[in-house]
Amino acid sequence: MITGGMRSGKSRFAEGLLADEPYVTYIAPGPPPDPAADSEWAERIAVHRQRRSTSWTTVETTDIAGALRTGLPPFLIDCLGTWLTATIDRLGTWEQPLVDWRQDISIEMDQLLEAWQRCSRPAVAVTNEVGWGLVSEHPSGRVFTDLLGQLNARVAEASDTVYLVVAGRALRL
Repeated sequence: MITGGMRSGKSRFAEGLLADEPYVTYIAPGPPPDPAADSEWAERIAVHRQRRSTSWTTVETTDIAGALRTGLPPFLIDCLGTWLTATIDRLGTWEQPLVDWRQDISIEMDQLLEAWQRCSRPAVAVTNEVGWGLVSEHPSGRVFTDLLGQLNARVAEASDTVYLVVAGRALRL
């Protein structure tokens, strides 16, 4: 698992870990970019795509568990934060109290974690480290921070190795 702040070099580091693999399944669990709606986000996605080897296969899906179960390893998941965002979007629960839908999100996390633990070949997951800054004034921001922190802790516990990337430098935890 690779964690760190946004724009810290996590994705590039993760890609480097698998650079010698002849084939990689790159799981992109965020919503596909809409250049008309957000050209800056679309440009970020384009840069990521251009860096990948032509032998890598990209699977754009929010069903990480399904992709891990049926895809060809090794895997690179980039990133768990965009997966969580898409999952909360799909559940339509951003503005609802977490207590009302904690069970739904727990089931989603359990499925992802079970598939992660069953990977028999290398799998690398990229995620954002949250909770180092101010507490959000918005309930949705606090919910996201709480949930991603929980997900990160669970995936880290189930991982053989965890790296923290800060300013382009990877620290093995």
